[in-house]
Amino acid sequence: MLNRANGLLGANWTHHDLRHTAAYRMARDPGLVLTDVQWVLGHAHLSTTQLYLAAGREEIVEAIRAHYERQAQVARVPAPPAAGYRAESLSDLFGAAR
Repeated sequence: MLNRANGLLGANWTHHDLRHTAAYRMARDPGLVLTDVQWVLGHAHLSTTQLYLAAGREEIVEAIRAHYERQAQVARVPAPPAAGYRAESLSDLFGAAR
């Protein structure tokens, strides 16, 4: 069946690819206990099952974008100049604070 699907789709998926996808989805499901996923996969060590918890590139990029969006929403109040510096001098050197 997998060979026929690969032929129709022009893909080259293997049974291992399907197992990996299922493991990834199970491991990231908050409704499943990771030790149950370990049992289903037949892993001797939980650390092997934990490999499927790693976030993918798209998830990481989305998390970073969300972080910067949250930071942009926070009203930033410029810190006062350190002792010995005058605000006017810093403004002349670096431009006015925004």
